[in-house]
Amino acid sequence: MALFGAITLGAALLSTVAAFAYLFWRYVWFFRNPKRLIPKGEDILSPADGKVVYAYKVPAGEPVMSIKGERRISIADIAREDLEEEKILVGIFMSPFDVHYNRAPLSGRVEYIRHHPPDPKNYHMGSMHWNSLLGRLPIHENSRHILRNERTVSKIRGRFMGHTVYCYVVQIAGGSVCGIDTFIKEKDFVERGRIFGMIRVGSQVDVVVSWHESMRIRVKPGERVRAGESVLIEGQDVIP
Repeated sequence: MALFGAITLGAALLSTVAAFAYLFWRYVWFFRNPKRLIPKGEDILSPADGKVVYAYKVPAGEPVMSIKGERRISIADIAREDLEEEKILVGIFMSPFDVHYNRAPLSGRVEYIRHHPPDPKNYHMGSMHWNSLLGRLPIHENSRHILRNERTVSKIRGRFMGHTVYCYVVQIAGGSVCGIDTFIKEKDFVERGRIFGMIRVGSQVDVVVSWHESMRIRVKPGERVRAGESVLIEGQDVIP
């Protein structure tokens, strides 16, 4: 009888600790906002904390990837706009334990902010969670959320190495996301590395940048990056 009571008490204590740990993570730790040292220059920064899913240059009109059970995915499927000319695409997966505040990859004027509902629903990111945790490439394998999930696309017109560039920041919701928050408005000027929004719980943030020959991709799939600090695309001298 005493043993049964001890087991019951232990289970109750364990449940209490687990409940407090969850509440602390969900309502305190999740909303942490550590200071970031924003590097100087015009290099394009990561908008999110997390792990790089993909990072490559995409020729005009070519598909980006294939997902099992779906048609081949293009840049237009991700950014929800028909984009001509070559682009650089970088995707960052944010686990539920990453900082979820998003920061501007470059300074510039916000041309538009568009919200797109799920088609037809938000899919969970279970496959991406496991691929990321186990270090399996490609991390985006079997991740239907890239094509189907709710997203907010913010288009920023900025400068890079003396040239005008367009940057699309795509906040993609996860299956259990409580909302995508955007703290900026159309026509606002945003500063590189500054907070512009957040996504609650697990999610993904993609960056689509109009390509210029002075650009060099600094990251590769599997690397961890920090919002406002890690350089995704750096400038390099072009030999005439």
